[in-house]
Amino acid sequence: MATSNPEIAYEFLPLLRVYKDGHVERFLGTETLPAGFDPQTGVSSKDVNIVPETDVYARLYLPLKLTENSKNHKLPVVVYYHGGAFCLSTASSQNYHNYLNRLVAEAGIVAVSVNYRRPPEDPLPVAYEDSLAALQWVASHENSHGPEPWLNAHGDFGRLFMLGVSAGANIVHNVAMMAGNAGSELGVEILGAGLVHPFFWGSKSIGSEGVSVSTDLVSKSNNDRLWPFVCPSNPDNDDPRVNPVAEGAPSLAGLGCRRVLVSVAEKDLLRDRGWLYYEALGRSGWTGVVEIHETKGEGHGFHLFNLDGENARDLIRKLAAFFNSY
Repeated sequence: MATSNPEIAYEFLPLLRVYKDGHVERFLGTETLPAGFDPQTGVSSKDVNIVPETDVYARLYLPLKLTENSKNHKLPVVVYYHGGAFCLSTASSQNYHNYLNRLVAEAGIVAVSVNYRRPPEDPLPVAYEDSLAALQWVASHENSHGPEPWLNAHGDFGRLFMLGVSAGANIVHNVAMMAGNAGSELGVEILGAGLVHPFFWGSKSIGSEGVSVSTDLVSKSNNDRLWPFVCPSNPDNDDPRVNPVAEGAPSLAGLGCRRVLVSVAEKDLLRDRGWLYYEALGRSGWTGVVEIHETKGEGHGFHLFNLDGENARDLIRKLAAFFNSY
């Protein structure tokens, strides 16, 4: 007799479950919000299909209080890559949408939140390729002749930034490396990159990774098996895309931006990897400026879950200053 329960092919708990018929059941990051006007922050958002061939879209954010009285008021442009272990959440996820409304209002920026394709349906490097394509789409507006009116009217492409959290920060690093290798093909210079609680890992533990108390979501055992799960074509945890300081990794001197802000959290299992990246970038021969910011007493991605907390507000202020100090 046929069963109504599909067979399980693979489980990556507590993140998701993959069934033999091909569908994926995700347990986290599934709550979404529509784009639109947010009266609390005065920020308006809309969804735009940017790569029709792959259905990759972006959610754009515009602070109306800074632009409604001036059709040509130029603001820093921030391309944002959400987190979620590469395989969870979207550009419409509730936590990221609420966070970006706050950040855009505080910083006075135009934000472009990229909805890249995710593993396991689309294993890495697809997300990297989608993210670079989205950055190229944004850069096409440099001379105010792109397809998106908000970017044409309000984007200052002399102040182009990337920002990401966790897996999204990993994407920021890898896109910046690809942009550096591409030379002038992007058509515009990336001024800065913000890496918040970046997901980097390796085959050997460093610092307190082997002894730290961690959450069910961000644990050593989960981190050990995450990269092989999302990048089965090269499952080595010392792949330079996940361990940019591994032996034989491309030099960080090729990073394709001028400034970098690394943000870590004291109680985050990934803290030491963030510090290691900061230190390695500083001694790599890269000619830009790198700084690091550590939040005491907090864990991984804390700012997404408590927007009204003082530490979350402080991180938003730090990012706002980073985007507006040049």
